[in-house]
Amino acid sequence: MIEREQILEVLKNYDKGNIIIGAIGSHSALDIADGAKEEGFKTLIVSQKGRHKTYAEYFKLKKTKDSLTKGFIDEVIILEKFGKIIDIQEELRKKNVIFIPNRSFVVYTGTDKVENDFLVPLFGSRNLLRSEERSEEKSYYWLLEKAGLPYPEPVEDPKDINELVIVKLPHAKKRLERGFFTAASYKEFREKAEKLIKHGVITEEDLTKARIEKYIIGPVFNFDFFYSPIDEEIELLGIDWRFETSLDGHVRLPASQQLTLQEHQFEPEYTVCGHASSTLRESLLEKVFDMAERYVEAAKKYYSPGVIGPFTLQTAVDKDLNFYIYDVAPRTGGGTNIHMAMGHPYGNVLWRKPMSTGRRIALEIKRAIELDELEKVVT
Repeated sequence: MIEREQILEVLKNYDKGNIIIGAIGSHSALDIADGAKEEGFKTLIVSQKGRHKTYAEYFKLKKTKDSLTKGFIDEVIILEKFGKIIDIQEELRKKNVIFIPNRSFVVYTGTDKVENDFLVPLFGSRNLLRSEERSEEKSYYWLLEKAGLPYPEPVEDPKDINELVIVKLPHAKKRLERGFFTAASYKEFREKAEKLIKHGVITEEDLTKARIEKYIIGPVFNFDFFYSPIDEEIELLGIDWRFETSLDGHVRLPASQQLTLQEHQFEPEYTVCGHASSTLRESLLEKVFDMAERYVEAAKKYYSPGVIGPFTLQTAVDKDLNFYIYDVAPRTGGGTNIHMAMGHPYGNVLWRKPMSTGRRIALEIKRAIELDELEKVVT
């Protein structure tokens, strides 16, 4: 693990008046870059060949022929593969880059390399990123248990399935995505698993390590929080929920029509393809803040220095208005692009100006520079 002291040594050579905010060109990079520009930082996106035009052309900072300013991404570095970012870390350091980790960065670079080889200051907790892997002994489920937080009850053996469960495992081909499926009995579990293996959606190897948990029937809310090490306070910035393919297509069909689908269409996939904004009934907000407080305290105790900056608690709410945390993002969430430029509802009212997750990250970095407290926000 790269120690915090090593990163602080790197920072000693940085020009604090010319910090550049960087990110992998995927996931929530547009929100990160937009927020950075709002707070006066230059932006750098590391992209992959074949996926670079969004950043290198369509949102690139440029001047129109009548001298209007358009776009917000200052520089794009294009690599053959995202994972090659390890090879350009010296260049990133020379440019005074503070890097904002998102899920794509961790998946494409690899957790081990992020922890041990990427010697660039990260905004956030470097070691906490590993907790997102469900296969890890000290995963976010372990952390939730230590914090006394509610999560869906696990089913250890598929033969014990006696009510509706969701089976969580990665997609066989799209490793960033999910190969989730539901079942209400062991027989249904095996039948669906065999079909999904046949169609290349999941693998038998991943299935043996899958997380099986009781399905919570109710709406889902992703709570986009921010913990400020400078103020030692938690902020709720916004709430989002997901559009998932092909699940959302299935639920728009009448049950009778669903039964006519071909075998390769029958089981919906849970690939996230977009997000929408939401709010929550105010009488429930106290419960949500309590969950966030307990998560932050547990992370501080078991993953020192704990949460720095954005994190997302992904929840389902049952008929009795009980929350169950089914996933945790210990970094910027995947749904924050819906708040670019206009900000999050709760973040806006708290700060009395448009406050997206990307802008809140940039604001914390800006404050840390001005207060000479950068060591509090990077690892």
